[in-house]
Amino acid sequence: MNRPRALWLLMATAACAGAPQPAPVAAVVTPTGEISAEELRRDLSAFADDSMRGRETGTEDANRAARFIARRVERLGLEPAGDSLFLQRVPLQRESFGAETRITVQEGGRTIPLALGTDVMPLVNLGAGVPPARRSADGEMVFAGYGVATTKPKRDDLAGLELEGKIVVVVNGAPAGTDSATRTAMEGQSAVSERLARILPQRPAAVIILFTGSGSALYEQLALELRRTVTTRSAANETPDAQRPIPMILLGVARAGSPLLPTGWPQDDRAQALARRHFAARVVQERSMFTAYNVAAVVRGSDPALSRTFVAFGAHYDHIGIVPPVDGDSIANGADDDGSGSVALLAIARSVQQMPVRPKRSTLFVWHVGEEKGLLGSSWFVDHSTVPIDSIVAQLNADMIGRNDPSLLYVVGPRAAPNDLSKRLGAIVDSVNATEQPPFLINREWDSLTHPEHIYERSDHFNYARKGIPIVFFTTGVHPEYHKPGDEVKKIEFDKLGRVTRLMRDVGLAVANGTKRPTR
Repeated sequence: MNRPRALWLLMATAACAGAPQPAPVAAVVTPTGEISAEELRRDLSAFADDSMRGRETGTEDANRAARFIARRVERLGLEPAGDSLFLQRVPLQRESFGAETRITVQEGGRTIPLALGTDVMPLVNLGAGVPPARRSADGEMVFAGYGVATTKPKRDDLAGLELEGKIVVVVNGAPAGTDSATRTAMEGQSAVSERLARILPQRPAAVIILFTGSGSALYEQLALELRRTVTTRSAANETPDAQRPIPMILLGVARAGSPLLPTGWPQDDRAQALARRHFAARVVQERSMFTAYNVAAVVRGSDPALSRTFVAFGAHYDHIGIVPPVDGDSIANGADDDGSGSVALLAIARSVQQMPVRPKRSTLFVWHVGEEKGLLGSSWFVDHSTVPIDSIVAQLNADMIGRNDPSLLYVVGPRAAPNDLSKRLGAIVDSVNATEQPPFLINREWDSLTHPEHIYERSDHFNYARKGIPIVFFTTGVHPEYHKPGDEVKKIEFDKLGRVTRLMRDVGLAVANGTKRPTR
């Protein structure tokens, strides 16, 4: 599952649909070969093995994972649906910081260099649809405290500060005296967007966000990801800094003695001008082009007319690759994220392919690349679809479906998708789930555009929804091993993974055998 970028979340619009009501379900054709936990364990043990080295987009490890899936669906007898048999080429580019990048603080005649990663990391690319941030900044420094206005304790950190044209430093944390629940929220990533919402309208030259407390570990992960940024390749000319509406944004960690903080911090956390301190930064980006691959395959439907339409199943096969070691292990296997969804699609493909009577509509399977880099593969697929995009009647996305309580399943989309786009599809999920033995206890907490975790925008279904395709996202939720080397095959609950996989298949069959599209 993709980690959200704070400014992208800030720009997201909010909408919330009403609760769906159960609807009649079309007849489901029973497969001859049932989906088993053993099948899923076999495939995931190979797919999330250390030899795959974490399947990071832009590496040969990801390409090897794509070939693994392509070989499997070819052996199953599915039809190719890429632009190169089962593969769809996705043109991407790596972005790195050049040796000419310089970030410094001048104080009392001294020039103090700030190290990339250790001290700060520039946040240049802010996600699809958001303009890039500026790559240079120069100005006097202002400390904006925690950037908050609170009553307990009473304070307004921005009151009376002049921020226009200044380098604004803000701590993503909580003042002394804050209760533990509030402190946790104020140290989290979602709090970044709230601080930016207060600061950006005042037209600073740059904003430096320093994580503290529980957010320090988050910064370490973000810094690693920002060093290995991948974006969609573009032929457009680069936007000059003068035409970029968003100031430079940098992330870092709040440490006592840092030249970015008041001399007496953390005891002195008052908002204040940092007298006689001057910040200067110039970020140089270098780019290298490469080709990544989505994997796409089709099981052709049985109805002469309806077979020209598709029920799409999606998962992402990439993960985050090699990371700093934890207990000597540096391979982020991504067994749950999203090895679980990837092997679930293989099992569904086999099951549908082997039915004695196939469903009326065709079934499209797409394993997306680059989800962890910003939903890149799914964005490319919907904009360059290998089947007519308006022939896809629904998209069922699986991301992290193999962990946590056996009865718990999160469903996202029926309420979060604007204009009731996925309301009827959600009703079909509810009806099919009621027939499962046993049914899941569906949690709808994340099915909202206004939820602070913004789960609706964080996986590949989001790109299908922006094309007007009804979507539903299945996930069993995050866990302590999320984006860490501990996300291994031995942690997967395979019986639960099998149940989620069968539910997804049965929902897909219900839609595929329905004569009407599952639209509002």
